[in-house]
Amino acid sequence: MIELQNTTKLYGRVIGVNDLTLALPAGAFGLVGPNGSGKTTLINLLIGQLRPTLGTVRIFGEDPWRQRDLIRRVGLCPATDILYPNVSALEWVQYLVRLHGFSLPESKRLAEIALHRVGMTAAMHRVIGSYSLGMRQRTKIAQAIAHEPEFLILDEPYNGLDPVGRYEMTELLKTWTAEGRGLLFASHVLQEIEAVTSSFLLIYGGRVLATGTAKDIESILAETPQEIRVIGRDAPQLIHRLAEMPWVDSLQLLSERTELKVALREPVHFYEQVAGWISEDGLRIDRITTADGNLAAIFSSLLKHHRGELS
Repeated sequence: MIELQNTTKLYGRVIGVNDLTLALPAGAFGLVGPNGSGKTTLINLLIGQLRPTLGTVRIFGEDPWRQRDLIRRVGLCPATDILYPNVSALEWVQYLVRLHGFSLPESKRLAEIALHRVGMTAAMHRVIGSYSLGMRQRTKIAQAIAHEPEFLILDEPYNGLDPVGRYEMTELLKTWTAEGRGLLFASHVLQEIEAVTSSFLLIYGGRVLATGTAKDIESILAETPQEIRVIGRDAPQLIHRLAEMPWVDSLQLLSERTELKVALREPVHFYEQVAGWISEDGLRIDRITTADGNLAAIFSSLLKHHRGELS
């Protein structure tokens, strides 16, 4: 479905994607990375919006930059917002379907079906300027699926959706993948993708640092330096267990001595032993969490491993 060979995109001296070599069969894949990691650049290369500075890009074996009719086989929900406030969702989606070569009656039929699938039937005749952010997001997803593409690319598709909308979109994407169609789902939130597919690509600094299933990624992260927080009344009593461990870089007691921040060089050792320590010492521990709520620190550590800066 996707094949990249030594693909690099430069914006002057800025690297968008950096020497990517990758082959993905038909299926559903999550593209995970923090903001600025190169996800959108990679997507624009896949749809032929950008031409690689070096290397090659192939979708279904064809070059999207040269084969413009290839775009009919691909659906895109971009991260950018809809900027056509004076037309209705039906008019907008129908027009985009027409651009793929469908007749006027067929494009209207497909637009109505797509808008119904995303829960926009009641509002499809209203102008887009009257929509909430979530309604605009649903409309963007509708135009991406309306021409029934073989391969769907979503760039942060849950932006602006409330919990009900997120659930409904997740169910739609599960159905989409169950029908055997391709999906590339870009997000900086791992849990959003995990609800749809178990196959991931981790991208940071324009490079794919890791690929695999959720279990594979968890295994990689368990071996990646990170900070964790141990929270509970007896958290300080873990200090004597951790202080002499060679894989602990630092310890810091926080929050009135009920929260312990631990910098781990090799987290897997901590995870293997902490439950035993808590049980043996009879400790009251409420929870253990990562110190950083987003993936940026983890991706940074993976990049340092890639560069040889961490052993």
